Amino acid sequence: MRISKPVFLLILTVILVIYYLVCAIYLHDLGYYNNESLFYIEKAKIVFDGLGNRLKVMGLTAPMIPFYATFIFTPISYTLAPVLASALGTAVLFYLMATTLLNRLADDFYLWILLALFLFHPGILYTACSGKNIYIILIFFFLFFINLFKFYKSNTTFHVSIASICLVTLIFCDYKFIWLTLFFLPLVLSITIHSLSLGEQESIFRLFQSFNSPSLRRKLTNKTFSLYVIIFALPLVAVLCYKLLNLTHANDLNYFNESPYATWNVLIDKLSFDEQTTGITYRIPEISILLSFRVLLFCPMIMVAVYLLRQSTYQVLTILTPFALIEFLHIKYDKVFVAYQYYMLFIVLSFLCVVIRSHTVRSQGAFKVMIAIIVSIQIYMGGYFLTTSSITEEKNFVSILFERNDDATQTDNMDVANYISSLPSDMHILVDDATAYPIVAFTRDIKPLIMPYEGNFLSALESPDKYADYIVIATAKNALTGYTQLNNKYVVEIKRTVPQIDFRKVFETRDWIVYRVISGN
Repeated sequence: MRISKPVFLLILTVILVIYYLVCAIYLHDLGYYNNESLFYIEKAKIVFDGLGNRLKVMGLTAPMIPFYATFIFTPISYTLAPVLASALGTAVLFYLMATTLLNRLADDFYLWILLALFLFHPGILYTACSGKNIYIILIFFFLFFINLFKFYKSNTTFHVSIASICLVTLIFCDYKFIWLTLFFLPLVLSITIHSLSLGEQESIFRLFQSFNSPSLRRKLTNKTFSLYVIIFALPLVAVLCYKLLNLTHANDLNYFNESPYATWNVLIDKLSFDEQTTGITYRIPEISILLSFRVLLFCPMIMVAVYLLRQSTYQVLTILTPFALIEFLHIKYDKVFVAYQYYMLFIVLSFLCVVIRSHTVRSQGAFKVMIAIIVSIQIYMGGYFLTTSSITEEKNFVSILFERNDDATQTDNMDVANYISSLPSDMHILVDDATAYPIVAFTRDIKPLIMPYEGNFLSALESPDKYADYIVIATAKNALTGYTQLNNKYVVEIKRTVPQIDFRKVFETRDWIVYRVISGN
């Protein structure tokens, strides 16, 4: 009995899920964690096991959709939930791309090429096994662009509407994608000009002809405006509503994007910049323009995609839009390095373009050989970019996965969490999870913890002897000590304010000190 292609594809997807889970659990056993996954773990624990009003944590933790994606797996394990989500999500990405491929091409060669990418590309392994939100960004990035290309072919607004929904989801996976709308403004005009029934082929002449005819000018204006509304109205309204939600519950429109209690990357980005400017080896951020050249090194298949679509100006502009996005992000967020996930976008986009246009190539044999060579180069460059990355978490991943080194990055946080967990359950521990969220993530029971989401946190800060039995303090050696009130200066100030209070050191690591609060009364 011969297996049908859909069933065969489903079997491949299940095998990929198992493969990713084995790698992810192997990394977990070696102690690999990253700040993003620990942040999701900590917030999920607050939502399900915390005390007090958790609505603010549930509704304003960002990025929202990756955070919610971990909820499904929390009954299995809090610490494994993010990697379970990323492993399954990456396999879903493979299924979506493979389904698109099989619907457009009868040649199995491209399916095996896609499978090779998902099995061996270090960036795909990083996406699947790290627990970061890269997988869900790539899924909706792929869906957004494939619906745009479907619109180019059919010229029906249904696909634009679906693309708009995907763009909304993409923004709530990574808020920086809101800037993608900026670069689609001129592209929409190019698309509208192409959709007009005119004799001229070149866009500039079509535009000139449209402006010189009142009826064509009116038609161009109406179609352009309608496309703008369909593509951009929903994302902008969704963001506005979410900002109003932040204003209502946090008294800050940008709380979700600027508060360390709402998103993990606020302090990590600052810390990354501090490390590169004050470290022994000074690292300057990537240089503009050369950043696009780095993309070409990372994903040479994108040049093939541009070549295949060269006869359509607006489709080439569509491919170039992500280049404009990363250049803009580099300029706007000049104090951080461009994360690996933004390079991964080009892997997905270039393969989509090859699938769409590969049938137009005359010499299929030579083309397939070229694609195989390019994919091999991309697999090598994917590992090289991770190994030489300026972001510590990305380098750690490669070191642990391929060299099988234990990751000691979170040892201090685990030790403090184990000590807290060993205390009697009726003890109360004051913790600032803006910086100590890894400790909370590793703590077995968070009910004894007094954290900022609780209403009595500020009172406990002012009078710790009345609310807390223990306090977790960041030491002077802790890189994040300047971003929390609970540091060595706090101990000095509270003693000055409340003379009868005293602190006894009961546990200490390089980054943290646990004090027992002793009241003089």
